[in-house]
Amino acid sequence: MTQTTHNRIIICPHCAAANRVPVDRLQAGGHCGKCKSPLFTGQPVELTSANFAAHIERGDLPVVVDFWAPWCGPCRAMAPAFEQAAAQLEPKVRLAKLNTEDEQTLAVRYGIRSIPTLIVFERGREMARQSGAMDASSLVRWINSHI
Repeated sequence: MTQTTHNRIIICPHCAAANRVPVDRLQAGGHCGKCKSPLFTGQPVELTSANFAAHIERGDLPVVVDFWAPWCGPCRAMAPAFEQAAAQLEPKVRLAKLNTEDEQTLAVRYGIRSIPTLIVFERGREMARQSGAMDASSLVRWINSHI
């Protein structure tokens, strides 16, 4: 009997290139075929209008986006917890941050009215949304319940 290898499209956090990775090799991480950087860093990916669609629409991993702003106290307070959650949850899910001050068009497009706001995306579709800061364990629990 022949075993079928299932692949996942993983978007590089550095150059936004799409990479095909066998499911059974996700834990090993791997490197981008284009820029040779690691596909998983254990850190949130910085999203901009230039790379947003690649990460949200083209990749096979669920993506949790933290819509935040530098002047927001709760956003700054939650940042270390969000980084801890990224380290715990990769490669099952990609965590990303979007600065709403720099990317106001995307913030308006997704109806961000308070920050921090977290949105879980799967293949371009919004699956869940939560506003307000959380600690690392609450973040991991909330994300796991929505992916």
